[in-house]
Amino acid sequence: MKLTDADEALLSLLRENARASTAELARRLQLSRTTVQSRLERLERQGVIAGYTVRLNEDYERERIRALIMVTVFPKQMPGVVEALRGMAGVRSVQSVSGPWDLVAAAAVPTIGEMDELTDRIGALEGVERTTSSLVLSTKFQR
Repeated sequence: MKLTDADEALLSLLRENARASTAELARRLQLSRTTVQSRLERLERQGVIAGYTVRLNEDYERERIRALIMVTVFPKQMPGVVEALRGMAGVRSVQSVSGPWDLVAAAAVPTIGEMDELTDRIGALEGVERTTSSLVLSTKFQR
């Protein structure tokens, strides 16, 4: 799906603040409010915008234990592993990647003990060959 430069700029502003009003978006894009509203509706209808979400304050996030968990999956086990990860509350996102691992899961939990339990649960999943974890020390920026 081909997006215009204005669509890309609109998406960039929404990544910064998904709660920005249509009037604020229009002002920053130097477009009319109705044009911005039409673009939003089209992007939603086309499935480019799948929804709106909350972005937590970095001070709050800093209080949580965050990790990237790299997962190697046995052949033909990917769908089951992904579904099991989807059901784990501490797992925030999962990406399929190239390289020595098959998946990278981003996780956040309140305590180091809970992170230890979560990584053990992931490692014990049927279809998981092995995991490697890295604790996130800080987020330099996020869009």
